[in-house]
Parts: sequence; structure tokens; C-alpha cells
Amino acid sequence: MSLEHVDVLIVGAGLSGIGAGCHLQADCPGKTYAVLEARDCIGGTWDLFRYPGVRSDSDMYTLGYSFRPWTQARSIADGSSILNYVRQTAADHGVDGKIRFNHRVVRAEWSTADARWTVDAFRADTQETVRLSCSFLFMCSGYYRYDEGYTPDFQGTERFVGRIVHPQHWSEDIDYAGKRVVVIGSGATAVTLVPSMARSAAHVTMLQRSPSYIVSLPAEDPIAGMLRRFLPAKVSYPIIRWKNVLLTMLSFQLSRHRPRMMKALVRRGIERQLPAGYDIDTHFNPSYDPWDQRLCLVPNGDLFDVIGDGRASVVTDHIDTFTEKGLRLVSGAELEADVVVTATGLNLLALGGMQIAVDGRDIALSETMSYKGMMLSGVPNMAFAVGYTNASWTLKCDLTCEYVCRLLNRMDEHGYRQCMPQNRDPAVLERPFIDFSSGYVLRSIDQFPKQGSKAPWRLHQNYPLDILNLRFGSIEDGAMEFSGAGSPVDAVEPVAA
Repeated sequence: MSLEHVDVLIVGAGLSGIGAGCHLQADCPGKTYAVLEARDCIGGTWDLFRYPGVRSDSDMYTLGYSFRPWTQARSIADGSSILNYVRQTAADHGVDGKIRFNHRVVRAEWSTADARWTVDAFRADTQETVRLSCSFLFMCSGYYRYDEGYTPDFQGTERFVGRIVHPQHWSEDIDYAGKRVVVIGSGATAVTLVPSMARSAAHVTMLQRSPSYIVSLPAEDPIAGMLRRFLPAKVSYPIIRWKNVLLTMLSFQLSRHRPRMMKALVRRGIERQLPAGYDIDTHFNPSYDPWDQRLCLVPNGDLFDVIGDGRASVVTDHIDTFTEKGLRLVSGAELEADVVVTATGLNLLALGGMQIAVDGRDIALSETMSYKGMMLSGVPNMAFAVGYTNASWTLKCDLTCEYVCRLLNRMDEHGYRQCMPQNRDPAVLERPFIDFSSGYVLRSIDQFPKQGSKAPWRLHQNYPLDILNLRFGSIEDGAMEFSGAGSPVDAVEPVAA
């Protein structure tokens, strides 16, 4: 009995996977496809994270899709608005009808002789493993591990009589109204939680080992608001999008080439929003340069507001142990708490934990090199969508989808069955896939592919350059090798429409 077959199999029904389905329908309308989603709903990260105040840490004019203008007033949007945007996009484009929920892909095997992938997916609803085949595999599963967040091994947690929760596992029964809350962490999640929880908690303390760079931006972009009043969305959206892209690039380049200037600019912004005499040197003066780790955004300075009016405070210290009533710090100070939120980071998981094999040989991702930040050396007919670390995720994912469609159409034009990047240049040196000093990256980077020291193996964090390379650059660049011209794939059972 032949396997059910699709031309393209998309893995993941989050922001990237829904975008991939839309691009595929628009640019490769003759291709059959299906989307496999491990969970039981659309949304990915934006459905998984449900902690108080969850929101974007990028503006929605760049986090939104290039083909679907963001129309709401708030550019720093809450999680439910983003989730609705993704789900509405899926419904409007008919991508939701292509999704198979509760299908977690566990293994994919490529056969050169058959020019296809055989994919095994475990169904959480029926507890069975199903098998499909596809001509091209497109991984849109992001790189966060969904079943667990990162929590250090704190001493004494068993003695604490209150509740300890990681934001990734937030549930509706967590009651913090009128209670003392300690949020451990100083990253994007922590700076989101603190002002949100401070609205109803007795007091919220942000306990950090070391500070992060925090920048306040207007929740509603005033320039975007003005342009949208006078111009139609199809005209205003690209202008706003590019304005924000260029401002983010300016911030990143200033941080790389003039770090002292950037540090001074960030500090002045904080000084304007905190009470006179506040100890900025202790609590808001990181030891690293801006953009060595991702900047944290706070809309309308909400974090600084709750610190200024006394509803929240910041403590910079190390944890010695949990006690019955809270936490004892290395300095000897004690923090009493009813609820402790461990906003201590995420775990990364490459390709959703899927195992891959090529012609019977298992592939170790750490031994491959990423091609244009979206394919792997020695792995045929497979791409993955990964966004920028110094800009909005979707900017890169949109370009990746466009490139995959160009690649598929090129293969059809020439009758190619297989495309595979191969590094045959001995001058290309290996580099870490993500050049970031954040803890969540350093903990897992050895499990990821490498990037190379020069194109097309270098992972650029530069949107305009990627537009030139991915949208307009040559598909046949010498590193991408094609085979199988004029050799049609054997007849297979098509997927039902």
C-alpha cells in the first residue's frame, strides 16, 4: 500500500508555518501540501505562552506578515491579539484546512533513489505513529522546546510553602492578587510579568543576578498612526515596516560600532523614567555591551512606572536558598514571597527534536553547516524557518518562504528531483549558528548546525542584505547542487484536497 504523499510537508502551525502555507499557495499554486502540528491548535508560541501580560518584544509592523498588514493601533501587541492575527490569517487563506493537529514529527528519512522523504509522526490523540511521504520538507517548528522551560537547580525549593511556577507552564488557577510575588529573572519575560502582576499583587520583586538592557517604546507608534490616517494600508504598511527595520538596524549597528554611545543613550532613557537618585548602576547597568544579548522592550515604560510608584522593586543579588517563607540571598538578605515565578529562560530544541536520516545514515545536526540560514549541508530537499535575533522573527521567515518557493519553481522548470547544499570550499571556517551570549543560546548551541565564515554559509543578521541574496540572488550559486533532471518521481497516492 502506497503512502499518502504531498509535494511539500510543513511542520508547525505557528507564526512561521502559517506564513509558509500562505506563501506556498500564492507562489507555488500547483503544489499539494499539508501542515503537521504537534499541539491541538494553531498559534505555536503565541498559544503556548499564557503568563500575565504576555506580548511581543518586537513591533507588529515587522513581526506581522509582509502580505497581511497589521491594522491594530498597538504596535507592541498583547499575546491574544497576535494569536488572533495568526489564526485569522490561516482562516482567510484556507491554510487551517490543511493542518493535522496532534501530529508530532519524530523522524524523517530521505531516499535519493525515490527522491522523497518518509516522515513518521506520533499522534497524541490516538497514541499511534503515522507515516507520510513528501518531496520537500519545510520545518517551521522554531527552536524553543515546548514541553519544558529552563529552571536552575535552586536549593531548598521543597521547603517553600508558597507556589513556584515557570511562565511557560502558567495555568489559570494561579492566584497572586494581594500576594507578595518574586519574579526571578531580568529578560523579556520578567520585564513583561512584573508590571502586569503589579496591577493586583501586594508587591512584586524582580530578582536578578545581573541587569539587562531595557528600552521603553510607545505602545502605539505615532508615525504609524499618522500614516494610516492618510494612506491606505497597502501603502502605509511597507513604509512603516521599513521605518522600523531601519531604526532597529541603526540600534544594532550603533551597539556594535559605538557601544559606549548606545549604553549612554539607553541609560539616559532610564534616568528620565525612574525617580531621582535611583541606583541605576546596580540594577540597570549590564556588564556586557548592548545587543550582545537581545534588548528588552517595555511599552510606555510600564516597568519603570510600577517601580517608581512602589508597586514593584528590583533586587540584584544571587540566591542562596529557598526558605519556608521565600528566598535567602547570598548577601544575607531575605525576600518573603507567596508566589515565585522562575522567569529563568527557555530551552532550545533544533528541528523540534526530529531525527533525520539520508539514505540510511543518521544525520547529526552539529556536524552540518547551515546554508543561507535555512538549509543544511548534505541534507536534500529540506529547509527550516528561523528568524533574526536582532530584529523581528518574521522578517527572515518571510524571506525564507519566498526563497523556498523560488527554489521549488526552479526545480520544476528544469525537472530536478533533488537540491542539496554542499560546502566544497576548504576556506569556509565553522562558526556558532547563533552568535549570541544569552544563556539559553549558550546552553544548547552545541546541538545546532554550524554556520560558515562566508557566503552562502554565513547567517546574516541583516534584512536588506538578505533581501538581495534571497529574493534576487541566483538559485544556482555553485553551493546548491541539483540532480535528477528529467527523472519524474514514481506515481504516488496524492493527498486529499
